Amino acid sequence: MNARIGISLKILSALCATLMLACVKGLQGAIPTGEVIFFRSFVALMPLLIWLKIQGNMMESLKTKNIGGHLIRGFSGTGGMYFNYMALVYLSLADATAISYAAPLFTVIMAALLLKETVRISRWLAVVVGFSGIIIMLSANLTAGSALFAAQGAGAGAGLGALFALVAALCSATSNVQIRFLNGIEKPGAIVFYFSLMTMMIGLFTLCFGWVMPTPLQLLLLMGCGFFGGMAQILITLSLRYTDASLLAPFDYTTLVWSMVIGYLFLDSLPGPSTLAGASIVALAGIFAVWSEQRQRRAQVMRSS
Repeated sequence: MNARIGISLKILSALCATLMLACVKGLQGAIPTGEVIFFRSFVALMPLLIWLKIQGNMMESLKTKNIGGHLIRGFSGTGGMYFNYMALVYLSLADATAISYAAPLFTVIMAALLLKETVRISRWLAVVVGFSGIIIMLSANLTAGSALFAAQGAGAGAGLGALFALVAALCSATSNVQIRFLNGIEKPGAIVFYFSLMTMMIGLFTLCFGWVMPTPLQLLLLMGCGFFGGMAQILITLSLRYTDASLLAPFDYTTLVWSMVIGYLFLDSLPGPSTLAGASIVALAGIFAVWSEQRQRRAQVMRSS
């Protein structure tokens, strides 16, 4: 165990995940979402297969005992991608990232209901406080969207983007719960591989609904989306080899920092005060939940010894 290496890898994975979304944002909705999903998954398979090959015993890593579980994870994860990419058409990178923090909150609720996990009162408190932060962010975007709708008389704006981001968070939470279930019976390489393969096939299916020929810049952004998405998955997996998931969890919120930096430098956008306030509340609630869990575990260890 080496916590510093694990945390460094986690922060790098957050950077790669943010760069992936920045590539999608850079497309400005000019490429059909299904086409974006295909490129993201197809290109991501390349670094993944290379990594699995380096690990050795590649075929053994890809064996599966629960194809149905992979299908559930694939469909829910693809839904998360689809609505997240749609949200980026209407929201800034930082706003979409901040609203995505609803996913861990939904995951706690679904894990308790579906996996029958025991959820301590501290985590339920974090969920309630976290949702208050989500409401602050949503209210600002929904108000902005309503104002735009009233001014233009038609069309969609920040409000629609916020709803897309919230649905994406719900789909991602479903995917996260399924990953927790699969982790008990499947190897990490198989979980990532079958997810990428399935999302690629779903994206390819949308070819019949009309794709467009990307320009050289758009093709570069599509390739970047896949490469950074694949690297994010690999780095997350590697980080868990060096330290516990509970220690790494708070560093998920570094994606907001990265999105603000990338948005300012390349996309000429910064989050509003409501987004910053709401995201801060969610992040502090999440960090409190992790701290409380670790404290209770240490107390149990001391009692048992």
